[in-house]
Amino acid sequence: MKYQNPRQVYGETLLELGRINKDIVVLEADLGKSTMTVLFEQEFPERFFEMGIGEANMTSFAAGLALTGKIPFTNSFAVFAAGRAFDQIRQGICIPALNVKIVGSSAGLSDFGDGATHQSVEDIAIMRAIPNMTVLVPADGNETRKMVRKMAEYKGPVYLRINRHDMPDICPEDQEFIIGKPYMLRDGKDIVIYATGIMTAKALEAAEALQEKGVSVRVVNVSSLKPVDEDEIRKLSKGIKGIVTAEEHSLIGGLASVISYALRGTGIPFTSIGINDRFGQSAHNYDELLEEYGLTTRNIINAVNSLLNQ
Repeated sequence: MKYQNPRQVYGETLLELGRINKDIVVLEADLGKSTMTVLFEQEFPERFFEMGIGEANMTSFAAGLALTGKIPFTNSFAVFAAGRAFDQIRQGICIPALNVKIVGSSAGLSDFGDGATHQSVEDIAIMRAIPNMTVLVPADGNETRKMVRKMAEYKGPVYLRINRHDMPDICPEDQEFIIGKPYMLRDGKDIVIYATGIMTAKALEAAEALQEKGVSVRVVNVSSLKPVDEDEIRKLSKGIKGIVTAEEHSLIGGLASVISYALRGTGIPFTSIGINDRFGQSAHNYDELLEEYGLTTRNIINAVNSLLNQ
């Protein structure tokens, strides 16, 4: 299986778009070598703005650039991109619906060494709650590439959440990405797993293992967290015995909220894998944190079996 690092893919795609569209400008909060905007800076220094450790100022500056017709991409770690600049995003970008793209890197628990202050377990909920904001979470490098291209075309505020680590390719390269559309990656008739981000690959692993035990699992990649096609979610859930959601985010305000709201009134048995109202913490490696917070293939398998046993 091929692996790609979504940060590297993001940086390369942003550079590719910059060569095509001279209105694209990039703003950075002193993290360019981590977010990979350094690639854009090296080729287009006149369209790159190093704003220092000042996400609030960077966001207001981006709003001004958008008012002149530019397409600004702001960049920082997800916890700072969504949290530190919340007021500026709400007041200066989303109320006037300006064409600013906010990219939160090292999302979720993926910045394993820096602990709770640097790990974004609530950023999707924050961004989803703001009117006029679109929220995207790629499942792999292929989808990251397509999302960034779509963001540059789309008119209006967008938040993109990027993982820090290599991710296996699970999305077809030739499949068009459409904002709002959930994508079925594997069909099945017993259980549906709705997953997002890094948990999508783990859902596919779980489905493969469960197939060997005679359990048929459908896996759906929900990479557009806002908007989302609720009619398609209900269609994909028809005739199913139970539903599992899987996300590297708080169970409050993330994918679990999206799916449960879409399926309100259906009465389908439902359970969720996610972060249960806790902050992150430092660890020796990423996998150690995923294990601690129950974000593993094994946890998904156990959730499916628990539903079937009810």
